[in-house]
Amino acid sequence: MVSPHASTETEVPLGEEAFEEAEAEELRRKRRLWTIAGVIGAVVLALSALGWYWTIQCYSPDTYDVTQIALQETGLTDPKKLPVGARTTAVLIHNMDYLLTKPGGYLTNDVTPPSIFLDNMPNWEFGVIVASRDLATALRNHLARAQSQSTEDKDLGIGEPYYYFETDSWILPTTESQYQKGIDAFRRYLSRLKERRAPFYPRADNLTQYVMILEKRLGSYTQRLSASSSVHQETALIIRGKPSEAFKPMERTPWLEVDDHFFEARGYAWALLHIMRAIEEDFHDILKMKAAETPMHQIIRELEATQAPILSPVVLNGSGFGVFANYSLTLATYIAHANAALIDLRDLLSI
Repeated sequence: MVSPHASTETEVPLGEEAFEEAEAEELRRKRRLWTIAGVIGAVVLALSALGWYWTIQCYSPDTYDVTQIALQETGLTDPKKLPVGARTTAVLIHNMDYLLTKPGGYLTNDVTPPSIFLDNMPNWEFGVIVASRDLATALRNHLARAQSQSTEDKDLGIGEPYYYFETDSWILPTTESQYQKGIDAFRRYLSRLKERRAPFYPRADNLTQYVMILEKRLGSYTQRLSASSSVHQETALIIRGKPSEAFKPMERTPWLEVDDHFFEARGYAWALLHIMRAIEEDFHDILKMKAAETPMHQIIRELEATQAPILSPVVLNGSGFGVFANYSLTLATYIAHANAALIDLRDLLSI
């Protein structure tokens, strides 16, 4: 007698072959997933390693001998035969050329991985560009002019505007192509300088004009770095019990922009370090006559301190007396000291 609750369907057991086939398919599916994950992981790891290699200059910068660079650019072998101004011009050329030829090349305008995910090196590059623009303008308008009404050098007039081309153009025309045109123009000027057919006047008043530009630039970086610090307070200057309308404190830098300001200032300091080393040589006689060698040495020493290797992969901005270091305030301190020495240098040049 059949129970009314019994199923009328006959349960067909899964065959051994079908079971093995299903198990093999599941194994193949897992292998495919692991393969895809492994490939993605390898690509991410490779891009991360490549990105780190391309940005190592930000963390542990290399410096160079300005005299050797001037000899390479001029084709000379004896440093004593270098014309006055050759070192300064060679540094202006090399700093920009380095941006185009360093590992990874110029990254600011890249639109492909890993460059598109990097921001430290592009900010460092921008600092170098700003320093190069300042020197290019000073060379065109002051250092290569005999007096206020003298005509400008043709190649300097051609080269300077190219350095002011937008930094992130990746096509038609590319930023690299425009910077290269500027480099070529300054190389033509240096070639004529080598032949004593180009103007360069290492006078105190010309150098003073450039120093005044640097004072404002370094003062700005000091303020921006201070605003990036966690110890920066939104306080107003109180005069007779009332807030001063003339003084408005800078707003605190957003957390995600702290490293941007830091690496831009660090790039500027790197470029300026070599520029001041070159100026120390090209303006040696006037610095000695004005007894201004000591502040020049201090400027170089403080700028060298800004290039110490960074031991942390991220920019730390702890409180003033907290557990963590404060990179922004440290860099701001060295730049402020260099700026103070620049003011002393300007005063001595004016005597």
